[in-house]
Amino acid sequence: MSNWHKLDAQKVLQQLGSDATSGLSTTEASRRLEKYSFNELIEQGLKNPWQILWEQVTASLVIILIVAALISSLLGDYKDAVGIIAIVVLIAFLGFSQEYQAQKAIATLKRLSLPNVKVLRNSRWEEISARYLVPGDIVQLEAEDIVPADCRVLESFGLRIQESTLTGISEPVDKDPQALAQADLQIGERHNMAYMDTIVTYGRGLAVVTETGMNTEMGCVASRIQAVEVQPTLLQKRLDHLGRGLAFASLALVAVILILGILRGEDLRLMLLTAITLVVAALPEGLPAVVTIALALGARQMLKRRALIRNLPAVETLGSVTVICSGKTGTLTENRMTVSVLDVAGQRIDLTTRMRTPVGEKNRERPFLLCQPPSVALLLAGSTLCNNALLEPDQDEPLYFRAVGDPTEGALVMASAQQGLWKADLEYLLPRIAEVPYTSQRQRMTTIHKFPSNASRIPCVLETVWHWSEKIGRISHIAFTKGTVNSLLDVCSHIWINGQAKPLTEIWHRHISVTYSQLAQNGLRVMGVAFRPLQSAQEWEDVEQDFIFIGMVGMNDPARPEVRDAVLTCKGAGIRPVMITGDHPLTAQFIAREVSIATNGRILTSDELSQLPTEELVAILEDVSVYARVSSEHKLEIVQTLQRRGHIVAMTGDGINDAPALKAANIGVAMGIRGTDVAKEAADMVLLDDNFATLVAAVKEGRVIYDNIRKFIKYLLSSNVGEIWVMLVAPFLGMPLPLLPLQILWINLTTDGLPALALGVEPAEQDTMNRPPYPPNENIFGRGMGRDIIWIGILMGIVSLGTGYVYWRIGNPNWQTMLFTTLTLAQMGNALAIRSERDSLFQIGLLSNKPLLGAVTLTLGLQLMVTYAPFFQKLFTTLPLSAVDLAVCLVVSSIVFWCVELEKWLLRRRQPRTSKLHLVPKVDKENHIQPIGVTASSLASPRLHVCNASKSRDRAASLRLHLRLKASGYKRK
Repeated sequence: MSNWHKLDAQKVLQQLGSDATSGLSTTEASRRLEKYSFNELIEQGLKNPWQILWEQVTASLVIILIVAALISSLLGDYKDAVGIIAIVVLIAFLGFSQEYQAQKAIATLKRLSLPNVKVLRNSRWEEISARYLVPGDIVQLEAEDIVPADCRVLESFGLRIQESTLTGISEPVDKDPQALAQADLQIGERHNMAYMDTIVTYGRGLAVVTETGMNTEMGCVASRIQAVEVQPTLLQKRLDHLGRGLAFASLALVAVILILGILRGEDLRLMLLTAITLVVAALPEGLPAVVTIALALGARQMLKRRALIRNLPAVETLGSVTVICSGKTGTLTENRMTVSVLDVAGQRIDLTTRMRTPVGEKNRERPFLLCQPPSVALLLAGSTLCNNALLEPDQDEPLYFRAVGDPTEGALVMASAQQGLWKADLEYLLPRIAEVPYTSQRQRMTTIHKFPSNASRIPCVLETVWHWSEKIGRISHIAFTKGTVNSLLDVCSHIWINGQAKPLTEIWHRHISVTYSQLAQNGLRVMGVAFRPLQSAQEWEDVEQDFIFIGMVGMNDPARPEVRDAVLTCKGAGIRPVMITGDHPLTAQFIAREVSIATNGRILTSDELSQLPTEELVAILEDVSVYARVSSEHKLEIVQTLQRRGHIVAMTGDGINDAPALKAANIGVAMGIRGTDVAKEAADMVLLDDNFATLVAAVKEGRVIYDNIRKFIKYLLSSNVGEIWVMLVAPFLGMPLPLLPLQILWINLTTDGLPALALGVEPAEQDTMNRPPYPPNENIFGRGMGRDIIWIGILMGIVSLGTGYVYWRIGNPNWQTMLFTTLTLAQMGNALAIRSERDSLFQIGLLSNKPLLGAVTLTLGLQLMVTYAPFFQKLFTTLPLSAVDLAVCLVVSSIVFWCVELEKWLLRRRQPRTSKLHLVPKVDKENHIQPIGVTASSLASPRLHVCNASKSRDRAASLRLHLRLKASGYKRK
């Protein structure tokens, strides 16, 4: 049953056959355990390891490599055969390990640590492993607990639960046991439910288990991961297509060469050997290895940029991305609640820039806020005293502090400490005596503090209150309250203006409401603060009335400063950034505008997505860049719909709820800091710093790698076409066999090895991120590469064969060596010329790719060794060349280089490169979507708890949040 939130608590207990005062009996719990099984996630549908291995070795290029190894064996070249088989084993091993690791996502779900839980059995509380929970068990939930199963809340005492791993909502959710009438509420809106593997951040509560194991929301996520089919990457598809094409071409080549040789009366054995040798030369057996090495080098380069690649083919797919679907919290923002606005009567202070200004040890100036009107400091002091968060030294960096407790309260304590108002100091002077805890009904928290009787002990921030109290009568205690603005206005009768309490008139009430709406529309979480002087202990019991409103505090999770530039880079590169978050629409809209993702005011939520038919969603998808309050199902639907539109989608995520979308996306990107193990296992890439800008840098690297893969494919195949052209045309000219089998293998070994690999590390071209991504369905020979391979190969063959033909016609015995050397040198010129698709070698610089320069130099040296060393002369049937002959080879072979350079010069003249000007739309801060109205909550009669100072630390939730003063640059001396 999925609608437990609709039922009253008593009806839930009745349907589950349980009792809130006695729980289940041991016998009944055992019976239900047999019926429902253990409370754990079950692995399903994993591939057999042999099935994964079989898929790897049956890829087209791998089959061709196996055939090439067999051919090499027939030629007696066992070393080459062993090398090719080693490449096959390496490729199969890498592919197997990558897919096997990806499938471990389901196993990781099962390995998530199951907590112990306090459960009511046989009318007494006992602690058991969550594995043995069954529906109907009554459990206790307290701060720092991991929720052990899906539960219906029965009692809540300030209970707040962080559900971001399931819903994507960054703020903790207040829990209330009241039934909810609406049936189709999203998970994040079911305030009377607690879900498996979420974390209690504040308060305590009582709940009854409704679902366990695979029936929980977490189990549903596991099932959706299993249902998502992994698609091959673009590079895998392109290489597979290339492999099939080369296989058919090789068979045709063997047939043509054999027929021509037999017709000319050549020795059948020699022709068969030559044909097979030429097939080995035509097949770029080094291609998979070079691709793998290039991808590995790219992955290493990305790791330096804080991006960890888990699936090597994903490196190239990054370069084809057309849409980046990004989360908000921690990726676009800094993942820390920060006080950004303070508003008191008649004055508003924006702290956004000041909070980011480092405060060094040598700065002796008085803190900024203490130089402002006293009511500003009073606002911060009140929010710090009425607060259960603590600051404690960071164990890793003792000079800095971090907040412990609720993130909102931690932000308030952090902001006060930065201005010199340390909570420990304030509580020492105004010790807490009593507290009215926060409840979701009242939506506020109140604390009572002893007011100093000695004027010398009164903090400077309370001097105005002390002077005012002297006029109305000496006070013994002071109460502070903080909470939602509407809840505070219900209990306030006055407002604090210029050191005096003035009546809260209708005009001031409306002014506060308008100011609150403005702050909320800017994506801020707004909290009000008020105080009340108490003259006797008799006023404690009914303390929440006649408060004096001080002001409002606006908080947000600020955008990372580098994200805006990264977003503009994306748009300049033709990539569309999209925000998909579980947060409130107003917050999402504000951040999206701040980082320039939002191009219009349109936002879609899960409720709206649920009502849209698929056809309409596809139609409006290109116009919507912000999705808020989005469930995991809709994240997956958005990704798949974009893919159906032909987009290559990169999807970021950190929670377990993101795993299905991460697995379905062309590139799944998990967060390294906040990401769960499940998200990381389902992803292709992990951002070690959780930064959107890092993802954009990785996209650039992916584009560079794909460009380089095309370059060395162009180089390998154009060189092979040149060799084939020489062998095919020579018989029609009446020439003997132009190249011997061993000479062909030598060319194949020297020119297809190091130079091709060096092309894989070619630096980025100038327009890498100033052009749109290439079409996803682009053929690997597209954009003229197939044409270039043919004409460069033919030119290479003509130049080499022409040189050999002239020397053969004049009877020079060196003709074969001349042809052999010219062909090798022409391929080196080709390697240098195709380093850039449009820029001249003289523009990009000969030394800009030193590995390629070294590879070309080494290849030239090896060719000279074959030509002039006696041992190799005998082995390869070569003759030494004179200086003039060698110079002729160098000059003639350079024709290929100059022709490629000429083509690029003509291309630059036809298509001059123009710099792009990115126009950033001005953000209209007034044009936001309308805020959602706040309904006044029914007020319950609060219970007053008398407090001891020693229990202050126990009251703070101990969930550690990495909210550091270091983020603001503050260090305590």
